[in-house]
Amino acid sequence: MNRIQSRTWATRLSALLILPACCVAVAQSYPVKTVRMIVPFTAGGGVDLNGRALAQHFTEAWGQPVVVENRAGAGGNIGAEMIAKAAPDGYTIMITTTGHAVAPSLYRRLPFDPIKDFTAISQITQTYLVLVTHPSMPRSMKELVAYAKANPGKLNYGHPGVGVAPHLIGELLKSSAGIDFALIAYKGDAQTVPAMMANEIQFEFTPPATIAQQVKVGKLRALAVSGPTRSKAFPDLPTTAEAGFPDVNYVGWNGFFAPGGTPRDIVAKISAETVRALRSPQMAERISSGGTDPAGTTPEEFNAKYLADIALYAKLIKLAKIPLVD
Repeated sequence: MNRIQSRTWATRLSALLILPACCVAVAQSYPVKTVRMIVPFTAGGGVDLNGRALAQHFTEAWGQPVVVENRAGAGGNIGAEMIAKAAPDGYTIMITTTGHAVAPSLYRRLPFDPIKDFTAISQITQTYLVLVTHPSMPRSMKELVAYAKANPGKLNYGHPGVGVAPHLIGELLKSSAGIDFALIAYKGDAQTVPAMMANEIQFEFTPPATIAQQVKVGKLRALAVSGPTRSKAFPDLPTTAEAGFPDVNYVGWNGFFAPGGTPRDIVAKISAETVRALRSPQMAERISSGGTDPAGTTPEEFNAKYLADIALYAKLIKLAKIPLVD
């Protein structure tokens, strides 16, 4: 090797040795200016409230403002497009819901690539649904399914809109349990609960906070929760797996995303601070008061969950024969 080649290789080796130190320095100094947190929904909802609570924590922990911006519309896709097109430097992040994993199979065209244009940071919350029935129905999930098999097409299942989680898990129950019932769409949970109390519909999967009071006073009956572990809101209820239906499984979430290509060290720093926040008793209580459980995962764990959910909802939307949205 001649002298020129030796110098060239020495220069390249020096660059490789310096690069990790540069990346570490960027992560250590981040953030040095205001961070924008995009909420792709209107103010006042659960996602917005969770985002604002964490923004306050980040501001105090980092000594830099973290400002929440509500950019609602198109089922969360307007805000998601902002993130997809933002600079991948950690100064624009998004808090969103499971709907972000549903969108690739629900919309005919998206203004972004759901995988390449986003970097998963951390799952913030996990949300289960509760299988609830009119009090005249059987007292367990297994008995309800047996009753539905013995009375095909006679039961009505309510849900708050086409393509949302309660609709899709209803389709999953129908398919996996091999039963036939009518799925009836309403304009929201505010309509499905009175309809079930009036016995217009006989059962549904719904968020815990929606029916907690009605279950408590005996106007509705809760049979099971949809997640892999029991719900803190209904600790005595079995999971759908414990009830004998492991395939009827749903875990919704709020989570943080950054633009695709955001440096891993910055992503790791945001994720670590998210986990630290959710482990504090005050933040955990604040999250739980909204009917959800705090999560807090690594970027790798959340990315795996996100990709698995994209595949799951693609299957369910196809199963339900839901027409694509333009």
